[in-house]
Amino acid sequence: MTERCPWCGDDPLYVAYHDTEWGVPEWDSRALWEKLILDGFQAGLAWITILRKRDTLREAFHGFDPERIARYDEADMERLLANPGIIRSRSKISAAIGNAQVYLDMAERGEDFSDYLWGYMDGAPRVNRFVAMSDVPAQTELSQKIAKDLKKRGFKFCGPVIVYAFMQAVGMVNDHLVGCHRHTEVTK
Repeated sequence: MTERCPWCGDDPLYVAYHDTEWGVPEWDSRALWEKLILDGFQAGLAWITILRKRDTLREAFHGFDPERIARYDEADMERLLANPGIIRSRSKISAAIGNAQVYLDMAERGEDFSDYLWGYMDGAPRVNRFVAMSDVPAQTELSQKIAKDLKKRGFKFCGPVIVYAFMQAVGMVNDHLVGCHRHTEVTK
């Protein structure tokens, strides 16, 4: 029997996410931005809720194209608020729009989002060696630092807990438990 981090349980969608995506280093700027937006939508909810709605969210937000989202107007806001397949929070939708604008502002200034984020890691993932879920922190000094800078730039829904969950998901840190079959695979 394959050992996994216990947080994914036995839900097939969660298991597939754990086994193929979570903790795998992501280097693509647009993909990183999308994941940060999805983590913002998760605030106050379980990640499985976002996974179940991810395809609908992608469709509703035009494939998470930051150039399109940055131009959303009140009609787009109303369209999104009326969509039962997504997280219908005006503040989270508004944050996604504003975050698209900040992302594009960074790009216009020649600042690559991936380089910006991975610069905090000196370009390489941090491999942790946690044995139990109780060992894994909800936030770290580094996630606090990144969250503070993101907020200073104008990003919303990116507090230190959200940022740490994001860092785990995109492989900036490898927080698969050492007994999990993915710990070694992701480390490679």
